[in-house]
Amino acid sequence: MEALRTEVGNMGDSDTNRISGFEKISVKGFRRLCNIELELRPLTVLIGANGTGKTSLLDVFSLLANSAQGALSKTISDFSGLPALITYDRAKDLSVELSMGVHGQAPLDYLLRLKPQGTAYVIAEENLSQQQITNKFVHIASQGPHVEYFDLSSGVKVRPTWEHNPLETSLYQVPKTYREPEDFRRKLASSTFYHVLNVEPRSPVRLPQPMRPASLPGKDGEDLVSCLFYLREADRDRFEAIEDSLRAALPAFERLDFPPVAAGTLAMTWRDKNLSKPLYMHQLSEGMLRFLWLATLLGSPGLTALTVLDEPEVSLHPELLSLLAGLLREAANRTQLVVATHSDRLVRFLKPAEVVVIDSADDGMAQLTWADRMDLDEWLAEYTLDEIWRMGRMGGRA
Repeated sequence: MEALRTEVGNMGDSDTNRISGFEKISVKGFRRLCNIELELRPLTVLIGANGTGKTSLLDVFSLLANSAQGALSKTISDFSGLPALITYDRAKDLSVELSMGVHGQAPLDYLLRLKPQGTAYVIAEENLSQQQITNKFVHIASQGPHVEYFDLSSGVKVRPTWEHNPLETSLYQVPKTYREPEDFRRKLASSTFYHVLNVEPRSPVRLPQPMRPASLPGKDGEDLVSCLFYLREADRDRFEAIEDSLRAALPAFERLDFPPVAAGTLAMTWRDKNLSKPLYMHQLSEGMLRFLWLATLLGSPGLTALTVLDEPEVSLHPELLSLLAGLLREAANRTQLVVATHSDRLVRFLKPAEVVVIDSADDGMAQLTWADRMDLDEWLAEYTLDEIWRMGRMGGRA
């Protein structure tokens, strides 16, 4: 047992530098993602025509994250059931593999395979393991109803002694083991997903908000005011960096103020150099609101391990996209970013090493290629990346 603990590498220590980001994802049988494998980088920007699989890949991350939160059953139900997710005519089940780097050790490898059963589904296989010098160390292993996990107190693999929910993952249910597998679960479960911000007249982002600590602006901007006020009071440098981004984007911007509107409730105003009175949130344009929300989100110190953004360019003036690219790149130092976009103008300000092209193969299934693995050097000597994309030299077009 002592030798085993040595080989595992004293996984229970508190050295936070041992943990890296997610390194690779493989998907089989999910809509058009019939059989794909993708290396994950700090910033992964997905481009491609409609219907090629960009949204499907984002949904795979959502499925994994919700499964780590104990919400696999609800998520599959929200997706209209497992049969609606499995690749038509080509797959009988759905499997996803995700690996996470661990500094000084082999990556942690996670496998989740789901199979339809009548109108429901079964977790046909689930495995969390790590390759060691002489063998593979298994933290969780399940085949259908047979579930085992490594128990720290006894030092051996045991079966659950409680009522194990067969529709939720063991990753969510088993007790904490070594630090690395628990960190894997925590990182996956904390992943945040952001779609196009709702900026309708009565949307949450336009209304006064409670005065409370908030490290993120919220998926619907429901904590945007609270987050910015909290940053101004607790992390002034970060708040001023966000204001600097706003000044770079909109030169007439002066500052943000936070007038109280009732006990425990805050409003926020936008000071414009050209106007004698401040603008309240309900008076801001869609583009102003969305850029403010994006600048706050990407500048926040509360970013989770994985952040997924769908079409962040919506409503933004093309001239703002260079700033957005810089914000994405800076945020990728603090979170792993997966972004889907249709904007060739945004692609102009990205590097090939940040762009994944999704195409449809001859059989209609998705194929993914990093742009820096294409032979683009000669083209890049004369054209920008977005021009090469528009010319069809790197695929990803309808």
